[in-house]
Amino acid sequence: MNSTSEAAGHFHRPDAASVRKYAGTRVAPSRPHGDSRIRPVMTTEAASTQARPAAKLSDYLAMMRPSHWVKHVFILPGIVLAYILIPRPLTELFIPIAIGLVSAALCASANYVLNEWLDAQSDAFHRSKSSRPAVTRELSRSGVWLEYVALVVCGLGLAVSVSKLFFLTSLLFLVSGLIYNVPPIRTKDTAYLDVLTESLNNPIRLTLGWVMVAPTTLPPGSLLLAYWMGGAYLMALKRLAEYRAARDHDQLGSLGDYRKSFVTYTEETLVLSSFLYALLAAFFLAVFLIKYRVEYLLSLPVFAALFVSYFRIALKQESSAQAPEGLFREKTLVIVVVLLALTLTLLTWIDIPVLDRLTSPHYIEISLD
Repeated sequence: MNSTSEAAGHFHRPDAASVRKYAGTRVAPSRPHGDSRIRPVMTTEAASTQARPAAKLSDYLAMMRPSHWVKHVFILPGIVLAYILIPRPLTELFIPIAIGLVSAALCASANYVLNEWLDAQSDAFHRSKSSRPAVTRELSRSGVWLEYVALVVCGLGLAVSVSKLFFLTSLLFLVSGLIYNVPPIRTKDTAYLDVLTESLNNPIRLTLGWVMVAPTTLPPGSLLLAYWMGGAYLMALKRLAEYRAARDHDQLGSLGDYRKSFVTYTEETLVLSSFLYALLAAFFLAVFLIKYRVEYLLSLPVFAALFVSYFRIALKQESSAQAPEGLFREKTLVIVVVLLALTLTLLTWIDIPVLDRLTSPHYIEISLD
C-alpha cells in the first residue's frame, strides 16, 4: 500500500494481481544464522491469472462483520454500573440504551470496513482471514468509501440523539479505528503499541454504556484503566494464540507478512506481556472496588478464575482466542462469567460492614503483658 497517499486520506487497497499472488503463497521454513526464531522463505506458486469475481451486495454487508457485534458485551458493565452508582428511573433508559447499542454497532462496523479494506494484502497471509471479501472479491473503491461514510454518518447521527457525551465517545471510537489502521500512524504494525491501542476499544465501549445511563459523567478512572489493561490482556493472548497456531502449522514466518508486529513478538514476550497486563488490570480493579463498593472485593477470586480460564483457552490448539466473537462456545468460560455476574449481583445487595476496615489504616495490636 502507498503510505503517502493513504496518509493524505486516500485509502488504496492492494492491486488485484498482488492479492492473487499473496493468496497463492506457500511458506517454506528456514532458520537464518544467529536467529533462534523460524523465519520462513516465501516461495510463490503459480498464481491464477483469472480476475477475481466482482463483489456482490452480500460481500459489502459481510465487511460490516455483524457477528463481531457480540463484542459489545463490554458495553453492558458500563450500563449496569452506572445504574447502580447513579440510578435513574428505568423508564427513562430504554430508548437511549436501544439507540446507543445500534449506534455503537454501526460505528464498530465502520471500523471493520476500514480494517478489512486496508488489510486485504496482509490478510491474504492468514489461514482464515484470506477468505474475507476484500481478499477474494473485486471490490469497488467508491463502494467501500460509500459504505464507510454511510456507517459513520448513521452511527454518529444516532449517537447525537443519545447525548453530547455519547456522541463524543462514539467519535473517539471512530478515531481509534483510524489510528489503529491508517498509515502513517497505523499502530497495529508496532509491537506492544498494537495491543495497547486496539484494547482502548474496551474502555471506550465501557464509557458508551455508562453515558447511556449517566449522560453527564464519565466512569471512574480506576475502572477505565482496569478495563483497558483487561482488554490488553485479551489482545496479547489473541496474538499468542495466533503465534502458536502458526507455529503448529509451520507457518511462523508468514506472521510477519500478516502483521508486522509479529516480527518483534516471540511466544515468551507475548506470555510475559499478558501477565503484566493481567497484574495491572487486577490492581486498578481492586482500587475501583475498594473506593466504590468494598463488598465487591470478595469477587476478586472469581475475576482471577476468569483470567486463568481465558489463558487456558489461549493455550489450546486452534484456540478460539484467535476469534473472540466465538468465545461463547467455551463452556468453562461461560460458566465462570455467569458465576461472576451472580457474585457481583449478590454483593450489590449485601452489606458486610467488617470490610469497611479495609478502607482505612488499621494495625493489629498484640499485647504480650
